[in-house]
Formats: sequence, C-alpha cells, structure tokens
Amino acid sequence: MFTLRCTARLRKRLGMTQDAPPTPPSTKLGDWYAHLLFTRPQLVLCVSERTLLPVLVSARDGSLLVARLRDAAGQMLAALGVADAAVASEQEAMMDAVIGKTVSRQVLGSMNDFVRMLDSYHGAGTLLDVSLRLAETPCGPLRMNSPREETIRAFALPA
Repeated sequence: MFTLRCTARLRKRLGMTQDAPPTPPSTKLGDWYAHLLFTRPQLVLCVSERTLLPVLVSARDGSLLVARLRDAAGQMLAALGVADAAVASEQEAMMDAVIGKTVSRQVLGSMNDFVRMLDSYHGAGTLLDVSLRLAETPCGPLRMNSPREETIRAFALPA
C-alpha cells in the first residue's frame, strides 16, 4: 500500500476531489509523487518520496496510472540491478494505492528540477531510458547523491 500524491493539475485530470486518509507506505520507495506534463504525448512524472527515483509513464487513461507506475517502477528497479525477488516484492506492495495531495515541498522541488531537465533529453530514447538518465542527477535533498545511488542503497539494506 502506498499513496500516490498528485499535483493539483493531475488530481483535476483524474477527477479526484476528496483526499484519502493518510496511510503509512508498505513499500521500500515510500509514497510516490506524480505530476502531469503537457508534452506530446502527455506524460506523468512520478518520483519516489524516499529516494527521489524518477519514473515517466504515459498519461493516457488515468485509470491505469497506478498499474503503469507499478510496471515502470519494476522495469526501472530491474535496470538498476535490483534483485528480481526485491523487484517482485516492491511491485506486490504497490498493488494497492490511494490518491492524495502532495505534502513535501522538497520532493516537489526535485520534481521541478527533473521537469526542467526533460527538455535536454527530448528524443533520448524510451521512457525508461529518459528515466534512467534523470536518475543519475545529483539531488540536494539526497546530500548530492543521485536517486539511482539512493535506490540501490535502499534495496541493499535489510527489510
């Protein structure tokens, strides 16, 4: 279980008017933040609250957003070399989600940095390729470590 914390723009697109009650996440990556990008095609930038791992998914059909995030996060973790069992466990923990409002300005600031960087990666491959490039970015909230390093470290620690 986790909370998908959507920006106001995305909440409006999803037709969400009420906020879900807060629940502690059961995932290693914690809650996820999501922001709608008006690109062609439209995308959603999702960022893990704990490691700032960025994942890009298609914005088409908002009812599939959580499933797309779960699949894309699994692909991203596999590409980072996380063990198959750990990837499967994380995806299982991501089966249930509630939609909520954003609460961390620190995560939103990092998301804004990723959005600005997306222009330079235009046409740089698949959504996974671009997400992997964004994951190399040093981030202030991570003591200038990259989301890739923090994610690998999170999955190397015992549960």
